[in-house]
Amino acid sequence: MLRLLKGLFNFDMSNKKTISQTFRRLGLLKSADRINFYIEFIKHREQNKKFLLKNPEVKLPPDYIMYESFQLDYESYFDDGMATAEWLIVYLRRYVRIENKKILDWGCGPARIVRHMPSLLVNCEFHGTDYNKTTIEWCQKNIKDVVFHSNEMLPPTIFKNNSFDIIYGISVFTHLSEENHYNWIEELYRILGKNGILFFTAHGKAFISKLNYSEQNEFNKGNLIVKSNTKEGHRTYGAYHPPLFIHSLIKNFELLVHSEGKIKNTKPEQDIWIVRKK
Repeated sequence: MLRLLKGLFNFDMSNKKTISQTFRRLGLLKSADRINFYIEFIKHREQNKKFLLKNPEVKLPPDYIMYESFQLDYESYFDDGMATAEWLIVYLRRYVRIENKKILDWGCGPARIVRHMPSLLVNCEFHGTDYNKTTIEWCQKNIKDVVFHSNEMLPPTIFKNNSFDIIYGISVFTHLSEENHYNWIEELYRILGKNGILFFTAHGKAFISKLNYSEQNEFNKGNLIVKSNTKEGHRTYGAYHPPLFIHSLIKNFELLVHSEGKIKNTKPEQDIWIVRKK
């Protein structure tokens, strides 16, 4: 059975992209992704069991919740979450002092990053918010020292104006419609305090091979590319961000840094954007 399932997805990249586009056009991409979940479940089953035996104290989200937001590898979820939290803090310290700050993980998913933050920054207040209510319910029951909130796909959030000193969103704009890019940038501006910092990642030029010829032409003109025909916010819903589009999106902020993603070990890295509320 595993051999059969793997055969459905082990194409060369050009064929894989064509088949993905066909599934998306037919509205079957989310169903195909569900099959891929079972492939990943079987693939990682033994190593995930070993992780649980070695780390019985680590609370892990249900498998599909983990897969939907990251990948189905327990060790990578936990260790990469810690490494990303440490990397994020180092990056932010270049632009802001992180003492006694109120920090929001926007689109926190199953707390892969924010669960580690309280142990790394003991003098800050941490919040997480996400549109997936099942995920947030799990976080509220299992993750300590972080306050979790639900939001809808459309803003507003429950937060008051100027609530946070720092907001970060790792691969959140990457799964939103063009309309919701503008809706959410306005909301993030509203809930950031004066001189507040917004850190986010985006699908930049490193991801252009994921686009077909006509999409690449539009991308190069500075137009946002959205691959939809599936549920907005889901991992199968993709947005691709030319720098010109992001510059227009963040026009009310002060740009601090734009770091373009590279191709690393054949895999594209997301662009990093850091802006400050004027």
